[in-house]
Amino acid sequence: MIVYFSKRATNKLHKLLDYLESNWSEKVRDDFIQKLDNAIVNIKQFPESFPESKRKQGYRKCILTKQTSIYYRIKNKEIEVSTLFDNRQKPNKLNKEIK
Repeated sequence: MIVYFSKRATNKLHKLLDYLESNWSEKVRDDFIQKLDNAIVNIKQFPESFPESKRKQGYRKCILTKQTSIYYRIKNKEIEVSTLFDNRQKPNKLNKEIK
């Protein structure tokens, strides 16, 4: 299956990577990218292995780090990464991010 990032997910990823590099280090940013790459490979190989979201029907949740989760959905033969969600936010914000 093809995995692609929505515009929102792409924007959030860029902001998150900039934040990690600016406030932590390149190594922290690179470690995050490696975790993300591994998660995407797992999602691609086993898209239904991650639990369905309790907050949003039709979406699945992959916990990337204790701070960040990936929300995605399977559409036809593609996987859309809809958003990267900061787990420390109020859960109601997820409804605004995923439509």
